[in-house]
Amino acid sequence: MASVSSRHGPKLRSRKHGAAIPLDDLDRRLLNLMQGSFPIARRPYQHVAAQAGISEGEAMARVKRLLDERIIRQVTPIFDTRALGYSSMLVAAKVDPENPWRAANVINEHPGVSHNYLRNHEFNIWFTIATEPDSRLGLQGTLELLGRLAGAESIRQLPTLKLFKIRMDLEMEGTTADLAQAVEATEPAETERQPYDELDVAVILALQGSMPVVAEPYAPAAATLQMSQEALLQHLEAMRQRRLLRRVAAILYHRRAGFSANGMGVWKVPDERVMELGPKMAAFRGISHCYQRPTYQDWPYSIFTMAHGRSPEECDAILDSIAEATGIDERATLYSSTEFKKIRLLYFTEDHRAWERQYAGA
Repeated sequence: MASVSSRHGPKLRSRKHGAAIPLDDLDRRLLNLMQGSFPIARRPYQHVAAQAGISEGEAMARVKRLLDERIIRQVTPIFDTRALGYSSMLVAAKVDPENPWRAANVINEHPGVSHNYLRNHEFNIWFTIATEPDSRLGLQGTLELLGRLAGAESIRQLPTLKLFKIRMDLEMEGTTADLAQAVEATEPAETERQPYDELDVAVILALQGSMPVVAEPYAPAAATLQMSQEALLQHLEAMRQRRLLRRVAAILYHRRAGFSANGMGVWKVPDERVMELGPKMAAFRGISHCYQRPTYQDWPYSIFTMAHGRSPEECDAILDSIAEATGIDERATLYSSTEFKKIRLLYFTEDHRAWERQYAGA
């Protein structure tokens, strides 16, 4: 079995390799813009540069340096897993606490596992998994097989019932007070599969992964597709409107960007108040993900909020502000102690079918 580091890149587990890198004010401004304002346009760096008050050349030079210094993980399109018909879920597994790496390595081998963390809970491994629309095993069969292969004592399935927020932007310029402040709440997002065709799939295959830092970064994909840039950009905008594409953005290495802590705040919210309070919790700037998930007899928490901060104390401040704003004080906070895997999911590749053939003969 291939090692985690060789297949998925080096992991940021130690202070030596994961410590924050000094950034100046312009770096922080540029990182905020690259996370949230990278347009679908022929020369997107012109737009980012104008917002930052610098030249296009300087914007690209800084982005290249931030990539080289592993502050930016990649600049990439972010497609919508659910809209593409993939079945996905958050999963909590109870594995041998003396050797969680053995189970983590097995789980990491599945190409649909994009995030996998060790957390401070009896259910100690938490991972997200997606299976392709035409998976022979399906999500349930895959989880049953993974549980057996990993030797998990128990697996708790935590599918999304309502999606209130999914937007991973790290606030590089703000203070703790900014992160703990609510902005305008939004309506819950749709999670149903959307129609798409062979051209949509071809566009995804041509663009997914890291985009080059050049003046016209969409040009290589347009050439591969034998389309004009204008046609490709129009098609991408149509995919965005159809919710197949969420946005194009820079994805950061959290720790090296200074965000060394992430706390999963889980809340005991009465059923009749979930639709009222979910959007309010999602509105906080320091929250990247907010979902309603099922409860169990020994797990009464229905709303999950992922807080990101420069310390556990900053994450606690964000979650404390949510408690104050909503009046909900029954919560647990699960911190990650080890990052086993963190990748961008790649769609419509041969890897999923290869895994099913290897492990299930499917």
